[in-house]
Amino acid sequence: MTHDRIHARKPTHDLERWSVGTIEHITDQDGHCVFEVRTDRGETVELTVTVAIRELVLSRLNLEDGESPVGARVWYRKHGYDNTSTK
Repeated sequence: MTHDRIHARKPTHDLERWSVGTIEHITDQDGHCVFEVRTDRGETVELTVTVAIRELVLSRLNLEDGESPVGARVWYRKHGYDNTSTK
C-alpha cells in the first residue's frame, strides 16, 4: 500500500508541493490510520498513513492531555497527486 504524507509542522523543503488543511476526523482502518482533512477550499481529503506516523503527528501537535486533534492545522501531500496543479 502506498501512503500519503502528513506533517504537524510546516515543512522546510519543497513548500510548493505541500497543501495545508485542518484535521476533521481520525480513524483506524485495516491496520492504518485515515486522517480526514478539510482544505482551505472547503474540500475534504482522506490521507492514509501508518499508525506510527499518526502517533508522530499527534505528538508534534503539542496537545494537552485528552485534547482532541480535531481543528489542528497540518501540512500534507496526497500520494500520486500533484498539489501544484490546483494552485
